Amino acid sequence: MLGTIAKAIFGSSNDRYVKSLGSIVAKINGFENNIAALTDDELAAQTVKLRAQLEEGQTLDQILPEAFATVREAAKRVLGQRHYDVQMIGGIVLHRGEIAEMRTGEGKTLVATLACYLNALDGNGVHVVTVNDYLASRDAGWMGQVYKFLGLTVGVIIPNLSDSERRDAYAADITYGTNNEFGFDYLRDNMKYERAQMVQRPFSFAIVDEVDSILIDEARTPLIISGPTDDKSELYMQVDKLVKTLAPEDYDKDEKQKSIILTEDGTEKMERMLEDAGLLEGANLYDFENTQVVHHTNQALRANVMFKRDTDYIVRDGKVVIIDEFTGRMMDGRRWSDGLHQAVEAKEGVEIEAENQTLASITFQNYFRMYPKLGGMTGTAATEAAEFHDIYKMNVVTIPTNVDVKRVDEEDEFYKNTQDKFGAIAKSIREKSLAGQPVLVGTVSIEKSELLSEFLNAEGVTHSVLNARFHEQEAHIVAQAGRLGAVTVSTNMAGRGTDIQLGGNADFRIADELRDMAAGPQRDAAEAAIRAEIEAEKQQVLSAGGLFVLATERHESRRIDNQLRGRSGRQGDPGLSKFYLSLDDDLLRIFGPDTMFSKMMNNNLADGEAIGSRWLSKAIETAQKKVEARNYDVRKQVVEYDDVMNDQRKVIYEQRGDIMDSETVDEVVQDMRAETVNALVGDACPPNSYPETWNVAELAERARDVLGVDAPVAEWAAEEGIDPEAIDERLQAAADKLIEDKVATLDPEMWPQVEKSVLLQNLDHHWKEHLSTLDALRQVIHLRAYAQKTPINEYKQEAFALFQRMLDLIREDVTRTLANAQFVMPQTDLPKMPDFMLSHTDPLTGEDDARGIGSGGMITTRIPPLQTAMLTAEDIGEDPANWEGVVSRNAPCPCGSGQKYKHCHGRL
Repeated sequence: MLGTIAKAIFGSSNDRYVKSLGSIVAKINGFENNIAALTDDELAAQTVKLRAQLEEGQTLDQILPEAFATVREAAKRVLGQRHYDVQMIGGIVLHRGEIAEMRTGEGKTLVATLACYLNALDGNGVHVVTVNDYLASRDAGWMGQVYKFLGLTVGVIIPNLSDSERRDAYAADITYGTNNEFGFDYLRDNMKYERAQMVQRPFSFAIVDEVDSILIDEARTPLIISGPTDDKSELYMQVDKLVKTLAPEDYDKDEKQKSIILTEDGTEKMERMLEDAGLLEGANLYDFENTQVVHHTNQALRANVMFKRDTDYIVRDGKVVIIDEFTGRMMDGRRWSDGLHQAVEAKEGVEIEAENQTLASITFQNYFRMYPKLGGMTGTAATEAAEFHDIYKMNVVTIPTNVDVKRVDEEDEFYKNTQDKFGAIAKSIREKSLAGQPVLVGTVSIEKSELLSEFLNAEGVTHSVLNARFHEQEAHIVAQAGRLGAVTVSTNMAGRGTDIQLGGNADFRIADELRDMAAGPQRDAAEAAIRAEIEAEKQQVLSAGGLFVLATERHESRRIDNQLRGRSGRQGDPGLSKFYLSLDDDLLRIFGPDTMFSKMMNNNLADGEAIGSRWLSKAIETAQKKVEARNYDVRKQVVEYDDVMNDQRKVIYEQRGDIMDSETVDEVVQDMRAETVNALVGDACPPNSYPETWNVAELAERARDVLGVDAPVAEWAAEEGIDPEAIDERLQAAADKLIEDKVATLDPEMWPQVEKSVLLQNLDHHWKEHLSTLDALRQVIHLRAYAQKTPINEYKQEAFALFQRMLDLIREDVTRTLANAQFVMPQTDLPKMPDFMLSHTDPLTGEDDARGIGSGGMITTRIPPLQTAMLTAEDIGEDPANWEGVVSRNAPCPCGSGQKYKHCHGRL
């Protein structure tokens, strides 16, 4: 109560903070007249002047007023747009590393130019992150006019650029690109073998457009670079055939958690079928030996029960193509991870493509937290303010609108079922359309869009259903949703970032209708006619009440609902929004209180009758808050687990950087060899133990295998008064002598490169295996909770132990490779890394949204990979018994199988 009174008197903390920025805006405005008097050349020279002030010791905050005034004047001259005072406030908020919440149509794209220009002056580079490639290219070209006028360079990162093109783009003062492009470039840079091949510079400042979508929605899943593994197509098909015979009572599905598990009876039934098919080892499905079969069974079950054809995916040209449930786009080339896509392929009987193994991975949370300063902007962030602060330490500042909002948000209407609801929606749309009011209909899936389309056809309403495959085409359609009497049925997320202008968007219409007309008087006249037509149509639309946003369901997140509402009522235009709901809606069905709705709606409402109630709307909002809290917990858990991996990732990537920067890694290799010898002796000859208890035979065998030396360990151990330290020293000396002799036979300049190559390749190999192990550990660590243990703490301990083990293995393998390998001269051509797949699973749809973002083949290195001489049976004799000790355990087997010797005839 007291808080409400205080807020009414003094304003909220947000209001007070925004008000405090008024003094800075006044300083900016104070520069306006002087800067407006400058010529174009003098205005462009402001950049040189401001950079000189920075070099003299002034801070960005000190030059901010003059820099912002410079950008405002440049935008007036180049774009014909002058920043409003509220946009100046937004620019200050972005510069301070905070989130500017600005309503749709308030010009966020223009606001970003202020903070971008200011922070680019120090020469460290600014990244502007967008939600799709179309917006990155559009904004770089559009706002780039301002930057280039002021003497700054602009780059854009789009799919299929070469490394040199990417490097040039990152070297620019301001670089536009998507979150996926930036993240994958970071991962790929840390898979390269030479610093000069890396494309990114050290991070400085980033502005994230649609910050809620990128840092909240998409941050529930990591970015993954993966490579192919063994083919398991036959196993997928066999398991799928068995799963199809299960009855609904054999499994329990939870739509709320989107999970499905076998019942006790179902497990027994599945065990018997797998046993009969020869796929089960032992009688128990959950024995350790059957881990892979359990995984395949679970994924086959999900594919057959939880994923529906023509809703979640379609089958086209013999391939399973994912459908984005929110935009309705077909995601060509994108795949679900963890074997799910293969399970769906087996279900549909199409060719099964191979699975992939993770080579590198990072979450968006940990990627964006590497920026020393991070700002963001969106129309909807206040509902997630706590999460932004907890995860990213960013405050959300709500920026007031330039003109008061006139949109009317009507109460929700509830119906008994979907048929009644869609029937009422179709009638309402027909009424509004006949009156000339444009209608934008938001649905939660393309399936619902098509169902509504049938109702509209029955009512005789002319409409367009947005089912675009490309962002640019989508933007052109959404841009015209404000025309007189237009009816556009779209998914809630479609066309985000596109401004809907009443009467139509002149620029888009000119681009579409006059595409083939050459410049000249005729085109000028046609453009003028289109603009006049749009202005006249705009007045008619204003008279009809502006854009009517009609939503067919509530989304799990209030932000998505607010985004849809925000499309109407831009810049003081009139507008209307309304939500139509029914008991069949997923949110009400899965999360709503059953008793309330069953009593109030099923028993008291006649068919086709509607009810509007603030109490019901409040109940819906409560359900949404519960879902938002649950999703926040999911994202928070992702961060907690990835933080463990992130600490290890930093160590590995820093180590790789040090290796690449070093002229020679001889000291590192020597230390590794010494520690390996120490570990071998320590295992066989424990400290403070008697020589009689030493495992001399094993030490001799391990010395041959790892160090490549045939040491008389048994003779040493028989000496009077011998201790482990003495054996350690002798083995060390023998190992060092072997390497010295080997180096003497090679080109002196070649050996440092060989050491560096061996070190980097072993580091990458074991890091890849470590990621796979951590992923498997992550899947099962929750079971520790049954033992009253905290899973995250258990994960930290296990991950640390695994990391230590990985470092030991790297030391041993580097020592073994250098000791045993036989070297040949490297090829002259630069070798390429094998192609790999990039993936980021969209948490809302489950699809992979990283299509087309480069390929592994782009990564090259001037350091030749280690080449081991291929010994054949002709060289060393046909009897495999004589190969032991002659062939390195990691070399190709002389039998010609293509396998490593240790996996073939050298198997222990």
